[in-house]
Amino acid sequence: MLELTLVLWALAITVFLLVAKLLLRQIVLLIKLQQLPGPPVTNLLLGNIGVLYDTPENIFKVVRRWGRDYYPIYKNWIAYTGAANVMDPRDFEIVLSNMKHIEKGMTYGMMHRWLGTGLLTSTGDKWQTRRKILTNSFHFNILQEFIKVFKEETDALVEVLTKECHEPYVSLNDRISAFTLNTIGETAMGTRIGDSVNEREYKRAIHEIGLIYLYKVVRPWLTNNLLYFFDRQNWRERKLVKTLHRFTTDVIQKHEKNFQPVRLDSDFSYSKRKRLAMLDLLLTAKKEDGSIDDEGIREEVDTFMFEGHDTTSIAICYALMLLACHRDIQDSIVAEIQQVMPDSTPIDYRTLQELKYMERCIKEVLRLYPSVPFIGRFLGEDVTMHSGHHLKAGTVVHLHIYDLHHNPAIYPDPEKFDPDRFLPENCQNRHNFAYLPFSAGPRNCIGQKFAFLELKTVLVGILSQFILEPVDTPQDIVLMTNLVLRSKDPIRVKFVPRAKPLRQQCV
Repeated sequence: MLELTLVLWALAITVFLLVAKLLLRQIVLLIKLQQLPGPPVTNLLLGNIGVLYDTPENIFKVVRRWGRDYYPIYKNWIAYTGAANVMDPRDFEIVLSNMKHIEKGMTYGMMHRWLGTGLLTSTGDKWQTRRKILTNSFHFNILQEFIKVFKEETDALVEVLTKECHEPYVSLNDRISAFTLNTIGETAMGTRIGDSVNEREYKRAIHEIGLIYLYKVVRPWLTNNLLYFFDRQNWRERKLVKTLHRFTTDVIQKHEKNFQPVRLDSDFSYSKRKRLAMLDLLLTAKKEDGSIDDEGIREEVDTFMFEGHDTTSIAICYALMLLACHRDIQDSIVAEIQQVMPDSTPIDYRTLQELKYMERCIKEVLRLYPSVPFIGRFLGEDVTMHSGHHLKAGTVVHLHIYDLHHNPAIYPDPEKFDPDRFLPENCQNRHNFAYLPFSAGPRNCIGQKFAFLELKTVLVGILSQFILEPVDTPQDIVLMTNLVLRSKDPIRVKFVPRAKPLRQQCV
């Protein structure tokens, strides 16, 4: 009995010391953060983040105000956690260009139940292994095959819009989301998703789980699984994750039934089948060398299904809205399409690359509406920011891409839609880390070429058939804090059929 008592005491003391060590570490980090400017403390428990217990749209406005008031760096903290928030491109470079700081911030840890430790959320050797496998999926020769998917799905989208163009407007979000979900389904998993109950449940679950993560961000004690167990959102999140996993697992299993390992030539060409999907490379890695298992495959498919469809979907919606509001820019893109690819010219990698003006327009869309408005990192070592403030290793740093892109010192008249900002002569003196819609450094977005090709293809297809007229304008759009830069309400655009289409179809 005495021995058991001693063991229990030893265990209790060990747990106490571990908890005390963690709390002491957090307290040291918080004390160091106090050197930074920031919004006033609302109370001793909530720190200066208490005002964020509000609607997602009001949270977005508050964070923008803080960025203006405390530029270039400020602190916020709640309970025992805190973060340094940066908006200066020189600070972005300090953090993002250093391999010591590749571990993602606290927000990403909240996504482990859904995404596991896939490419977005993993770190260290696991991240490097997954990155190596998946980089092959975006090789030039494989991307060329993906363009075929983009063209087919664009034609399907144009058919849908043709049926609805007699209406006063088209509500874009659902239509465009179905398009991007099909394109990522075919390119990532070799399967067309279609318009099914499962698809609609999947998209709804992504939207709802983003709101749950926002709920948890301003309640960091819920990162403790024991405390979160008793919270009402815990069970809702579990249900949503089951929906998300059921969707991707079902498609993976169907694809694997008839799967054979692939052999890529030295130039990454693959001629033995109609199309190579990212899932083929993952399954090959599993069977050939065991560098990834079934759970790892699901992690990566979940990650790419989310990032590959949701981020490009909202980018397309914002692009169509802006082009509808700027007829002169829309007409210039149309003129370029007519010059580069008249009706008989194939839409392929080469011709899409020649759409230089369209590319500048897309870049400006992503400046105004970066799909991922902020990213987070844990500092892997002590850092001195450009402002002279010293941050200790372990500090969470939030990098606000939206505020970076709307900085009037970098982009004069920042709310204006001006594709000429990305003329070569206007970019040459701009800081290399002043434009980051796909992040930067070793953890930059692996799919940025994929995204540009998809955006260009769908714009060619839509603008060849329709004139876009405004319904919603940038002044009407209410932005929200979420996993991606969502608008509070669906974006609406009027589609007017052209008397003479520029092209009959994309294929």
